[in-house]
Amino acid sequence: MNPRLVINTGLPESQIVFLNIENGDCFTLGRSVECDLPIENIAVSRRHCTITRVSDDFRLDDLKSHNGTFINGSKVESQILQHGDRIDLGNLQVMFLLQENEENYGFQVEIDDGSLVTNSTVRIFPHHDTAEFSSDLNTLVKLGKAINEIKSRVLLQRRFLEIIFEFIPARRGAILLTDSDLHTMQSVSFTAKNVVPTEPMQLSRTVCRQVLTEQTALLSNDLLDSQLNTAESLISSQVSALLSVPLRIGEKKGLIYLDTNKPETQFTENHLEQLTAVSFVISAALTQTESLENLREENALLRQERRIETDMIGESPAMEKIFALISKVAPTDSNVLITGESGTGKELLAKAVHRNSLRREKIFVAINCATLSENLLESELFGHEKGAFTGAVQQKKGKLEIAEGGTLFLDEIGELALPLQAKILRVLQEREFERVGGLHPIKADIRLIAATNRDLKEEVKQGKFREDLFFRLDVIKIAMPPLRERKSDIALLARHFVKVHAEKCSRNVTGISDKARIILTAYDWTGNVRQLENAIERAIVLGSTELVEPEDLPDEIIEFSLSAKNPDGNFHERTKAAKQKIIREELEKCGGNHSEAARLLGIHPNNLHRLMKNLGMKTD
Repeated sequence: MNPRLVINTGLPESQIVFLNIENGDCFTLGRSVECDLPIENIAVSRRHCTITRVSDDFRLDDLKSHNGTFINGSKVESQILQHGDRIDLGNLQVMFLLQENEENYGFQVEIDDGSLVTNSTVRIFPHHDTAEFSSDLNTLVKLGKAINEIKSRVLLQRRFLEIIFEFIPARRGAILLTDSDLHTMQSVSFTAKNVVPTEPMQLSRTVCRQVLTEQTALLSNDLLDSQLNTAESLISSQVSALLSVPLRIGEKKGLIYLDTNKPETQFTENHLEQLTAVSFVISAALTQTESLENLREENALLRQERRIETDMIGESPAMEKIFALISKVAPTDSNVLITGESGTGKELLAKAVHRNSLRREKIFVAINCATLSENLLESELFGHEKGAFTGAVQQKKGKLEIAEGGTLFLDEIGELALPLQAKILRVLQEREFERVGGLHPIKADIRLIAATNRDLKEEVKQGKFREDLFFRLDVIKIAMPPLRERKSDIALLARHFVKVHAEKCSRNVTGISDKARIILTAYDWTGNVRQLENAIERAIVLGSTELVEPEDLPDEIIEFSLSAKNPDGNFHERTKAAKQKIIREELEKCGGNHSEAARLLGIHPNNLHRLMKNLGMKTD
């Protein structure tokens, strides 16, 4: 995650601003020099808006600005920002970027089919020997500095256009990378100072195709006096002159396209020659940048191939280590011991190891050693012959036999009785077993994955677990981290559970409120992911709004958040009394009207009734 703001106009010297703020911190935008991002624009208020980090989200809040704050064209007071959102502050346009991949930001570029070739058109077929073209030394220095400092193709193109605007009096400009037929386009556009983007920049298809196919540089003036019957959009934009030169970026073709709508502005042949000379430098730089990006894409593909298939959710460093271990361990056939607290997802980890192993086409069989008595567990594991004991009316295959060729997962193996531990040890040593009451050995081609929430080393010391079995199991150990050690994953998991249980309950719940998310993140989750899922399911069932609110969460979670702020004694009683007092006061103000009291408290009436019931208050 790399949150940043991209300024399209108004701050040419600060085109990218990184939001290096912690959870709960605000980033202020406005005309005042005291703002984190001061904006010299009369249409922007002194304190226009803020961007607040809430866990992994970024919320924009308008500060009652004079001209308002708009996101993607809609006026907003408060809204969570999404990657690629366009923010309009007065007449300033800002883009919010969150993901690492580069975006083509700036003006949109469209191809117009109208003919713009006039009698004043000049064509130059450039030579490949650049020595005959004179270049301004200062321009070359700036180009070289940009090439050396900027590694992103998109940002490099924008900087090139800025430099071009310093010596050519154009109003708008674009760098277009495409094929000869203009079927696919990758463009970046830029506008001269004090010009605010209001619509896509129109490019003449005729001009573009001619420059691309003939590799000619082209200059055309007096366009307002020419026949533009087939280019209505260009008539409305009053384009009076244009200038375009070709680019060649590796196997791709491209062009630089400049225009103006000021009749007094004329592009000269000197401008055309200067732009042609610069185009060779730009072509070489973009070719190098594209080669680097191709290498990055190949590396990304290689990383993609190494990614594991799993149902586990997490982006925290702790989970990244788990995923890395799975990618190394899964292709082997070694036994795996998974440790961790209850509810951390040990079985999901075992399934991930199986699904990414060479045994993935075979079955994954799981059995919980803590749920069955010793005799039943032995029968479940090894199977039994007909008549082996009372009630054995027919032969039965055990989990070991069913898992042939696949993976057997023994959950809570620390609960296994010592006699069964000896039999499991024999399976691991001899790779065979016998059914209960059987006489013939059965081969066992399985991979064993075991899990426990106990300290097996301590169990060995106390004589509750066989040391030889422990060493057989402890070939590869993976410790699942508790949820309190991966706080950054809580919001991600909660959103996932909201989606899952909203579908199960047929409820329209779109997400989690900021306040509820902060409470969820602060909680220690002794029951780990399982407890979090249960809390979200409860909130979905009992809630009444489109967002999970704090009042939908279990009381102990809310009280934990409050107790962290008020660690005094008798907390629970004081909290309960405070809640009762607040509700009574609001009901008195409203003459006992529960709906009006709920509105003043900012909660749904159903939530108010439930809260009063939990507090032991009459809901009549």
